[in-house]
Amino acid sequence: MTLIYKICPADLWREAETAGRFDGAPVDLTDGFIHFSTAAQAPETAIKHFSGQDNLLLIAVDAEALGKALRYEPSRGGALFPHLYGPLPLAAVRSVAPLPAGPDGIHIFPDLTRG
Repeated sequence: MTLIYKICPADLWREAETAGRFDGAPVDLTDGFIHFSTAAQAPETAIKHFSGQDNLLLIAVDAEALGKALRYEPSRGGALFPHLYGPLPLAAVRSVAPLPAGPDGIHIFPDLTRG
């Protein structure tokens, strides 16, 4: 199983749990797809887009469970990032973990090499 990751404000994720699916954060809705990162990309994504933010969650998702709606497309520096064209079904979620910011504003990630 290949895991991909979504960094999400906790309140937005709780709304998704209530709704039974995640339609995306405001940036996702604007761009027309849900942004994800690979394990290698997630820490840089956190620095670039979430530095200093509290109350974030790291959502681990089974990429294969998303089927053809998931596409890897060039983004930052030409790197291929996973983009989901459609809602994220909660059945594809493998874990939800807090993503705390350290004193320097950099988020403290769990070991993503175990996924």
